[in-house]
Amino acid sequence: MKAHRTQDKTSYHHCRINENQTTLSLPTIQLFVWPPMNCRTVQAIMPIGGAMKIIFDWRLSRVVDDQDNIVDEIMWGGKMSPSGVAKRLLKIQQGRLLPEVMTLSERFPEAQIDPLGVLSEPNWPREEESEEVFQRSTLLLAKMRVADSSKDMDRRLDMLVSATLEARSTWTTSESRCIEWAGLFITEADLDSQRHEIPLSIASSETIIEASEKLGVSPPKHMPSDSEWSSMVSHASSVKSSSIILEQLEDSIREIATAHVPSLSALLGPVSAAKMISLAGGRKRLARMPSGSLQVLGAHAAMSAHRRGAPPPKHGAVLFSMPQVNRSPRWVRGKIARYLAGKASIAVRVDHFDGGPWGKSQIDEINSEIEAIKAKFPKPPKRN
Repeated sequence: MKAHRTQDKTSYHHCRINENQTTLSLPTIQLFVWPPMNCRTVQAIMPIGGAMKIIFDWRLSRVVDDQDNIVDEIMWGGKMSPSGVAKRLLKIQQGRLLPEVMTLSERFPEAQIDPLGVLSEPNWPREEESEEVFQRSTLLLAKMRVADSSKDMDRRLDMLVSATLEARSTWTTSESRCIEWAGLFITEADLDSQRHEIPLSIASSETIIEASEKLGVSPPKHMPSDSEWSSMVSHASSVKSSSIILEQLEDSIREIATAHVPSLSALLGPVSAAKMISLAGGRKRLARMPSGSLQVLGAHAAMSAHRRGAPPPKHGAVLFSMPQVNRSPRWVRGKIARYLAGKASIAVRVDHFDGGPWGKSQIDEINSEIEAIKAKFPKPPKRN
């Protein structure tokens, strides 16, 4: 084996030649040489016949034939530091080619690049002195990837949507308990029309009589004890705080969703668009999803029942939350949901592939078409 050492500090290569193989000389190639005034060249030797592939890891790139004979290889000779190795590992993780691989690919254009070939090589050379650096670099790479995850808008939206669902669940339960608790004493209060006023009145009052006056009703016949009233005030205050937190979360969703998926947000609303992205697992997956799958996003229970023989769902929870669907007659909801799903599929593809965001004219045209669907089917179909 002849080893050629270049004057570059980044790599050197070995050229392994089987004496029994017929070889073909290729033009000389300048490889990682520095400084330019002292350029050295190496000559690539290629065996005739037999498929070749390029296999590599962060340290070594190698050309082998179909008999696993080593034809050529380049060893990375850069500074063996955790940061340098981590950058090379990141390139491999992103599917990018290392400089040594590109050099071998130019030298052997017919060789196939196999990024997973090292996994099937039981005799792949290892160096004990580089193992410690490799372990430290993998830890550094993990930290880099975790830090970079904060720029993923899909994950940020998913966190906001999940937090909003949890906050809404907490607020709904606490508010219901607060209304029911207040109605036990303030019996003349209208628990439906004054639903939003009751927690605010209790939280801002010193006594239950003052809360009754703010609600415009008569004082209760039986008064709660001081500790009981204190507990009611604390509970009402938590309902008020939960409401503020929920509003802040939804405002954040509107801000990010409008920037991330402007067309889909204009069509469905920012909150519904964010929910759809969260259910699909990201904007990219949603953009590649058929409109039929998009139509039933969120219909988990209905899809499970459909597998057991029930009729298929006409729409998922996200589309049903749209007033165009839930305020329409039941016999046209499926048609409108299917039409909206098709338009939503186009809108998210426009956003993902950097198209021009939709404006008011496109949304008005879609709403006009929805009204035309309602007018076309004013009565339910006759059943046989």
